[in-house]
Amino acid sequence: MNDKARFIKKRKHARDKAMQALYQWQLSAEDLDWIRDHYLQEQGVSSGDEEYFLELLYQVPPRVESLDRTYRKYVTNFEDHLDPIETSILRIATYELENHPEIPYKVVLNEAINLAKTYGADDSHKFINGVLDPLCQALRKLETAE
Repeated sequence: MNDKARFIKKRKHARDKAMQALYQWQLSAEDLDWIRDHYLQEQGVSSGDEEYFLELLYQVPPRVESLDRTYRKYVTNFEDHLDPIETSILRIATYELENHPEIPYKVVLNEAINLAKTYGADDSHKFINGVLDPLCQALRKLETAE
């Protein structure tokens, strides 16, 4: 495996574990430091991009109101459909779109859809795609116009 493939795999792993950790935080209101320690010691986070995991774990929670406001503009007729897993996925994707322009929007979109396929309800990946597609176009106008 080359360095780029290894980086992508580690980043994917970090995103996966961050989604689980943020889901746990959302449901339990546990202390973020406790969740961090649990994931670092018992959930295999260190085999991924630990730095990126920590960024998502500590940067998403203080921004939930802003992140939720941003993606909820594109949640039409589905307010009651949003479950905690989908919420965590949408928060991570919105955070990445806003704060990581070096990550192509197609990567953010695909990663979110894959997380929804893995952890969400049967058709949640379609819902995630339906919310993120117009959000990508709004937040990454130049990139999506190409």
